[in-house]
Amino acid sequence: MGLHAKITGTGMHVPERVVTNDDLARLMDTTDEWILQRTGIRERRHVTEGETPVDLAQAASERALEAAGRAAGDLDGIVLATLSPEADFPGTSFFLHDRLGVAEIPCFDLRAQCSGFLYALAVANGFIRSGAFRRLLVVGCEVHSTGIDLTTEGRDVAVLFGDGAGAVVVEADEEKPDGPGILEVRLHAQGRYARKLWLEAPGSGFWPVRITHELIDERRHFPRMDGRFVFKHAVTRMPEVLLETLDAASLKLEDVDLFLFHQANLRINEYVAQQLEIPAERCPSNIERYGNCSAASIPMLLDEAVRSRRLRPGQLVSMTSFGSGFSWASAVLRW
Repeated sequence: MGLHAKITGTGMHVPERVVTNDDLARLMDTTDEWILQRTGIRERRHVTEGETPVDLAQAASERALEAAGRAAGDLDGIVLATLSPEADFPGTSFFLHDRLGVAEIPCFDLRAQCSGFLYALAVANGFIRSGAFRRLLVVGCEVHSTGIDLTTEGRDVAVLFGDGAGAVVVEADEEKPDGPGILEVRLHAQGRYARKLWLEAPGSGFWPVRITHELIDERRHFPRMDGRFVFKHAVTRMPEVLLETLDAASLKLEDVDLFLFHQANLRINEYVAQQLEIPAERCPSNIERYGNCSAASIPMLLDEAVRSRRLRPGQLVSMTSFGSGFSWASAVLRW
């Protein structure tokens, strides 16, 4: 048996400011009923002035390290997934590196949007299985609220997103039969649909400057989405990759104790669970409280499952995502 990777600690953090559907209804033509019926979201968290992505990432990371019984100085590297960086460059991971006070260990950002955490987990898994590193911090962190169109024109996107961070410590361990660890991860992408859910400006693809008054006037600095198209592909790709990953691990749906779906839209997850005949009690959700936190959604949900003891040692957990890119991914691990 060789080395394999296991998650030894989880953590999450969200801003204190709660933004309800009624709060949004004061800013745009919408209602609590309209949002709840279409998305399952009741409220989300937004940062306040002076609060940045690294603040959320640091708090989540420190909780994960504490849960793992580790100090920041024990880390060999940091992988941070985000679509809402602290700055255009360097990556948010470098600001987190500074906050944690770690030595000259490597760090980098990974951009796979709502699938970012699972992509980052796959990277950490590969690093550890190869023997390159023994202990990595994997973080998903997002601040959406400062970059969405909080008007009726931007309503379809704006009501979905919240701010938050989730983190895990991933460590090397000797592989043991039925022992804890990451069993399989599968990743996919389809770039032909990149413009179906995207934020195009500011961007280096514009010439001669990355942002202009015209782009702002056209509201192209806000995210845009073809919602029906995204929904159709999400409910197709998520079951596919989930089953692919279980098959690679020689597992069946009935073997899995808990299914953690990316929290983009409760209706997507309900549709996927219905297709696969997964009982609702095996699909926990927190989207009603936090909205879509993109790369942070799955690690936040995982942390809640662990701390509430809904996920217990020895149990199998499947994690599946779909997001902009298009990207989709799934991982299965024994806790």
